[in-house]
Amino acid sequence: MTVARARHILVESKKECLELLEKINAGEDFALLASKHSKCPSGKKGGDLGEFSPGMMVKEFDKVVFSGKIGEVYGPVQTQFGYHLIEITSRT
Repeated sequence: MTVARARHILVESKKECLELLEKINAGEDFALLASKHSKCPSGKKGGDLGEFSPGMMVKEFDKVVFSGKIGEVYGPVQTQFGYHLIEITSRT
């Protein structure tokens, strides 16, 4: 079975998501931005969601994590919770 590990930043607006993506692309630390801005409790851990397998997250999230390139930051990804920036940290 495939298992992935990812971290994310959850915010309420697409605009805020894009602003954070710009900061990450300019070299700012993902984990630090997650701890400051993410609306998800995982923000306290730098956005780390730990390991999970397909079907454990909402489908929009799964689609990115199980098809994207490791180490890339994807987003904004809209789900019922808001807008996410997602970084895939590993997949086995």
